[in-house]
Amino acid sequence: MAGAVSVLLAVPAYAQKAYGPGASDTEIKLGQSTPLSGPASAFGAGAGRAVVGYFEMLNAKGGINGRKINFTQLDNAYSAPKAVEQSRKLIEDVGILAEVGTIGTAPNVAIQKYLNAKQVPQLFITAGGRRFNDPKAFPWTIPLYPDFETEGRVVAKYILTVKPDARIGVLYQNDDYGKDYLKGLRAGLGPKAELIVAQASYELADPTIDSQIVQLKAAGVDTLIEQSSSKAAAQSIRKVYELGWKPLHVIGGSTASVETILKPAGLEASKGLVTTQFLKQPGDPAWANDEEVKAYKQFLKAYAPSANPDDYSVLVAYMNVHAVELALRKCGDDLTRENLMKQATSLNGERLPMMLPGVAIGTRPGDYTPFRALRIATFDGESWSLTGAPLSAD
Repeated sequence: MAGAVSVLLAVPAYAQKAYGPGASDTEIKLGQSTPLSGPASAFGAGAGRAVVGYFEMLNAKGGINGRKINFTQLDNAYSAPKAVEQSRKLIEDVGILAEVGTIGTAPNVAIQKYLNAKQVPQLFITAGGRRFNDPKAFPWTIPLYPDFETEGRVVAKYILTVKPDARIGVLYQNDDYGKDYLKGLRAGLGPKAELIVAQASYELADPTIDSQIVQLKAAGVDTLIEQSSSKAAAQSIRKVYELGWKPLHVIGGSTASVETILKPAGLEASKGLVTTQFLKQPGDPAWANDEEVKAYKQFLKAYAPSANPDDYSVLVAYMNVHAVELALRKCGDDLTRENLMKQATSLNGERLPMMLPGVAIGTRPGDYTPFRALRIATFDGESWSLTGAPLSAD
């Protein structure tokens, strides 16, 4: 008997199965609330369909480590109260292991305290606010998007290299989306922050930003840096062109889609634009024959045919679910919320499909920052061309 006991005690921990809420021998329950209706439905619905389709594809191939994904997607209408209500349903009624890939700042801010109090992973959210990388206050929240402060720092490093005597004007959206970017830009410029000679903000609901562009031009700006939403970015590109103004014009990475932003603004008007990138743009001719881009388009055609492959939110969702799959596979048979967090915060130089060359994600327990380096790209009138090596925000 003594020998038998010693053998049992010697069984390594990794050989034993452990399950938390939402996991079993046969399935893994995941959930998401997303704006299928309301003011953000244009990007939420497409991205939502891509996520559902990806898990359907995984299940058709046998699931993850032999377990099927039982995925529940609910509509939060991009409303903070609705997002909290749907998270409660997912946790208390459905019984999910984790909430994954929630889109947007407002819904994620609303559910952050609740999910952390319940110790449920708020896993790989699509929001770039700096507040989502706060392991001390919110250890169960992990972002999977370049935070806007990091993006601002990278742009500052680029400007100091190519135009150290720039007269910078900044156009930014008057919320965390714009303010975090501006904070990073100032921090990256450091003692050269006085290069910013003018700045102008706008509200998301503003019908036009023409007056802000005129104001920045009048200030003698020769380098225009903006963190704008898609409508405002297209308007600014067009207005700068109509004014005959030719500043070095840097736009945010989330508004660099050739199909959905630059073509509406005008390809000739967009020529010379600079941006940060971390993903291949499927509508960009430069990647027309790329195998990962082909696979991405084939996946959407088969599993989410109504989703637009050139929709940036769909592209980001595709990257996001790859990361969810990666973390779950690393869990093996230890499918507890604690181990999922351990795996998700221990990614070291992982590259996911559609990431640009030289770009990878890396998280660690004390710092959940997923991206530490981005690429700079310049638009030549037809496609984006990568410029130089990846730039680090450090």
